[in-house]
Amino acid sequence: MALNHLSRLRPLLCQSLVRQLRSPLAAASRVSAAPRCPDITCYPAASTRLYATKKAKAKAKGQSAKVNMNSALVEDIISLDEVKADMSAVLHALKDDFTRNLSIRTSPGALDHIVVTTQDGKFPLNQLGQISMKSPLLIMVNMSSYPEATAAATHALRESGMNLNPEVDGTIIKVPVPKVTREHRENLTKLAKQLSNKAKDSLRRVRSNAVAQVKKAKDAHSEDTIRLVEKQIQLMADNMSLDIDKQVAVKTKELLG
Repeated sequence: MALNHLSRLRPLLCQSLVRQLRSPLAAASRVSAAPRCPDITCYPAASTRLYATKKAKAKAKGQSAKVNMNSALVEDIISLDEVKADMSAVLHALKDDFTRNLSIRTSPGALDHIVVTTQDGKFPLNQLGQISMKSPLLIMVNMSSYPEATAAATHALRESGMNLNPEVDGTIIKVPVPKVTREHRENLTKLAKQLSNKAKDSLRRVRSNAVAQVKKAKDAHSEDTIRLVEKQIQLMADNMSLDIDKQVAVKTKELLG
């Protein structure tokens, strides 16, 4: 009889024990410990995290596709490769100016591209006269082929910004090589800054012309596309301007020693 009553009470005792084990503290412990057996209370948080990740990836993928789509339309508006080439040409011209005009020690080659203004037009000095190094301290310019341009060549040498003081002897122009003084070095750095400012002016003209060309296509393309192309052109110009600043910094350090 007692055994019969005990068998009837066993399910009730088991249910009471289970309810005691499922206290808030025990439930929290199960969640933080990540039990092997899934619990319904863990599912909502896990599902939310997975859903957010997929949504974020889908959004990022959509944005990337939008940029790629707009970029594909760029060539219908303007050739960014040509714009980049024009901007690069500005930087290369600046480097050439640095090489020709900012040498600490004047050499015959540094005088080659000094522009001489004559009655017949403008010409590089090496097309009008024969330039040679008479000694380490003296450069000679023989103007016998174009004697009528001797005065103009002398003026161009004096106004070149290279601290030259030419002397005329008939059709021969004698150009003493200037001493490398601190003042001369500082003058060259000022000239480097002037040349870089001119280069940036040329760069801005390239950018402005490109943007003007883009604006002409605003009737055939969306406003977002036009704005994207303009931003790309501006970014290219900004990067090239930084390259110009780097060239000036390197040259200034070289000149000042």
